[in-house]
Amino acid sequence: MFIPVGDYPNPRGVPWMTVLLIAANVAVFLLITLPLSATPVSLRDPRLPEYLDLMARVLPAGASLEAVVRQTTAYDLLVFEYGFRSDRASLLTLFTSMFLHGGFLHLAGNMLFLWIYGDNVEHRLGAVPFLFWYLITGVAATLTHVFVALGPPLPLVGASGAISGVLGFYFLLFPGHFVRVLLLLFPFYVGTVMIPARIVLGLYLVVDNLLPLILTPAGPVAHGAHIGGFLAGLAVAAWMRVARK
Repeated sequence: MFIPVGDYPNPRGVPWMTVLLIAANVAVFLLITLPLSATPVSLRDPRLPEYLDLMARVLPAGASLEAVVRQTTAYDLLVFEYGFRSDRASLLTLFTSMFLHGGFLHLAGNMLFLWIYGDNVEHRLGAVPFLFWYLITGVAATLTHVFVALGPPLPLVGASGAISGVLGFYFLLFPGHFVRVLLLLFPFYVGTVMIPARIVLGLYLVVDNLLPLILTPAGPVAHGAHIGGFLAGLAVAAWMRVARK
């Protein structure tokens, strides 16, 4: 198992837009996700019947809707409304879904990747263009997920599609950079090593996303969104390179 924990070299200065994006995601988690996740659902909530209808389509055999109701929180219904659903697609949820997360580990993993790779890409693009392409590649990631996802239209949430767009930019723009990776090879080795960024990002694209998408296309992780975001970032970076010539 390996976990990216940093990269080298890094630009000077503070990547303000990257910091603001991380702050926005963390603020949503602290102010909305946590309190609503601890709030039981109201049986009078008008969104509940439609939510239960969708859950009935994905429940394993023998599971009861009564148990689902007992476990449903107010945050589940917020995700149902503001996460992106292909059957209720809207411009609003294309963007709100990028700032909602399924839990602390989901948020922490995404923010770690944004912090590692975002500063270099922001430094190269500029703060405002970085934000623009972050959002656009996030939209591309979501739309890719719609085309490749199987099964019922469960709400899609998370910043990983947009962050994958940042990774696509990084892959093309910084071919000589290295990523500091924490290797966890119990009981033989635990420590950090420097690996060329293109190898790390290539493994992310192929091993972490393309192969799982092929082998488990109906799995719970939005691998299609990750691939779509990465390829969108790669394509825009390539277009920028050609346009500058």
